[in-house]
Amino acid sequence: MSPCSEAGKPCNPCLDAAKSCNLNETCKRLRSAYNSICSKATPPQPTLANQEPCSRKRCQKALRQFFERVSWELSYPLLFCSCSDQACAERRRRTIVPSCSHQERTRPSCLELRANCRSDALCRDWVPFRKESRLADYHMNCRPTPHSVTSCPNEHFHGCLMAYVGLIGSDVTPNYSDSSPSNISLSLWCSCRGTGAQERECEAFHRDFTHNSCLKNAIQSFGYGSDRGTLHVTEPPSTFLPPAPPLQGNTLKPLDNACMFSTCANLQ
Repeated sequence: MSPCSEAGKPCNPCLDAAKSCNLNETCKRLRSAYNSICSKATPPQPTLANQEPCSRKRCQKALRQFFERVSWELSYPLLFCSCSDQACAERRRRTIVPSCSHQERTRPSCLELRANCRSDALCRDWVPFRKESRLADYHMNCRPTPHSVTSCPNEHFHGCLMAYVGLIGSDVTPNYSDSSPSNISLSLWCSCRGTGAQERECEAFHRDFTHNSCLKNAIQSFGYGSDRGTLHVTEPPSTFLPPAPPLQGNTLKPLDNACMFSTCANLQ
């Protein structure tokens, strides 16, 4: 299946995805809503020295509404479109308006992001119609599996993409790191500098996004119109902590399941 709509014409699947969204009333309305909210500057407040340039919470809420109410057939091509040039990749990176929803004036600690998610009901809360929290859902469906052909649990790409999308609009909102069309690079907007004795734990948490072969394979496969793994990304295993044990039954309790797979090795 070709990622482009018309053979012989300039290839920009991300632009094609935007056109398809505009042809659907719900998709067009909710996409316009979050673009407007996330691009609107907030009135300056003299008492707030590090004020953000937009209303982050309103922006994140609008993003969640878009991905929850628009069918994945229309929303996923906007986020996971394959690109052959930088202009296309930049459009893909800016799908979620990163300057408001993803980035901040300064990079917080990755452990701070994780702690914020654990304490915030929207980030920690159960995923609609599923039994896991947003972070636990990502943990279970995107954990790189060494003996899997696709690197994904049960060779299930769509489950990983659903879990990834579930994080968008939360305190732990991931996004593309740059506008490279060929090398998919994903990250959280955070840093592990200054984490001292917790630096290894912090780096392991960050690598769950930056060095995740399951997630990268899932995105590449979706962009090229495949249901199975045909493009494989090999990532070195984490050297910080051992892999988490398999999760079974009711292993996770509501407050425990907000952890990530590189930092869940001792969870029973």
